[in-house]
Amino acid sequence: MNTPTKIPAKKTKVNYVDNKKLYGEMIHFINSCREAEAQGEHRPKIPEYIGVCIFRIATRLATKPNFASYTYKDEMVSDGIEVCIRYLHNFDPDKSANPFAYFTQIIYYAFLQRIQKEKKQQYIKNKSFENSVMMNTLVDDPTGRYFDTHHSIDSNKTADFEEKLAKARTKSKTKLVGIEAIIGDID
Repeated sequence: MNTPTKIPAKKTKVNYVDNKKLYGEMIHFINSCREAEAQGEHRPKIPEYIGVCIFRIATRLATKPNFASYTYKDEMVSDGIEVCIRYLHNFDPDKSANPFAYFTQIIYYAFLQRIQKEKKQQYIKNKSFENSVMMNTLVDDPTGRYFDTHHSIDSNKTADFEEKLAKARTKSKTKLVGIEAIIGDID
């Protein structure tokens, strides 16, 4: 006798952050912040659920392919959480009903800032090492040899960073408009 095969029930996707619940918590928190501000009191403590959601968003975003290869992911996650907490009260429920996207965007840019800081630190380390190598080549080693560790420096990365830094500086200079542009040409 043929028994009918059961079709497995479609699994519902479980999100790691419930955006509707987070939105409700944010509305409650924003309202209590406004009340405290109106009474001249300090902002209230951040609800635990909001903190857990921010932590989950940050740790999950750090696993994405564009951030997965960095060795300083913990610092990135910490920076993301810190910036979210700093700007938590700026969420406007009238403009958006998606606090998940708000926090994800904040954390994303915090990650990018951390990457830039780490690149700058790596550049400083490389330049310091280059300078110490150059100074050490002028001084004899007690064994009578010269220090030759220059080949261990990745000078291409250093040069690339210097080039990007120079481009960023030229972009940041503001263009003069109006009378300032004319006066600048006369000089």
